[in-house]
Amino acid sequence: MRLDHVSYAVELDAFSSTVSRIGSLLGASFRDGGVHPRFGTRNAILPLPDGAYVEVVAPLEHPATESAPFGRAVKRRARLGGGWLGWVVGVDDLGAFEKRLGREAAEGHRRRPDGQLLQWHQIGVLELIDDPQLPYLISWDCPDALHPSAGADALPDIEQLEIAGDRDAVLAWLGDVDRDPLPELKVNWLEPADLRNAYDEAGLVAVDFRTASGSVRID
Repeated sequence: MRLDHVSYAVELDAFSSTVSRIGSLLGASFRDGGVHPRFGTRNAILPLPDGAYVEVVAPLEHPATESAPFGRAVKRRARLGGGWLGWVVGVDDLGAFEKRLGREAAEGHRRRPDGQLLQWHQIGVLELIDDPQLPYLISWDCPDALHPSAGADALPDIEQLEIAGDRDAVLAWLGDVDRDPLPELKVNWLEPADLRNAYDEAGLVAVDFRTASGSVRID
């Protein structure tokens, strides 16, 4: 298992300004990611070292935003004012999660502006909607050279995630409450009661980054 990416959701009319703002804070430029036709969303990505990336995602005026779990999750977070939607864990095989949850993983794809087709399977978005502290799981069906993290510079990089929730519950979701499958990922765990206002909830609260200009926190 590995941290695959973190997602920040906003309304479509705030998409470009948010991409510019976060890119400026991190001293890096996002790439246009294109449209997710099955989910009714579009994204921009910022590659990070170690196979991870940041995604800014927005819902489109499209039927899939109401029918696809990921589209619904993005639209819900965007309508709450925008912010971190969640974190995503990459795995080589989703079979154990499909068996546990009793359903098949959803297929996803998007065509990059350069014409390359990216394909993957994901599962756990329904659980993210119900319990935002939980990451959903993704398995990529494309070469590493096409993964959104490809071509990353040494900086920016993720220092730590700040998650409001129950560490044991998340470890149990990932497979084993007694073994952290992501030992190199630093997480600051908060009690939900520590959050600042009524609009906050359990889930990914903030991400601290290492940048060429020092540490940057985005919440």
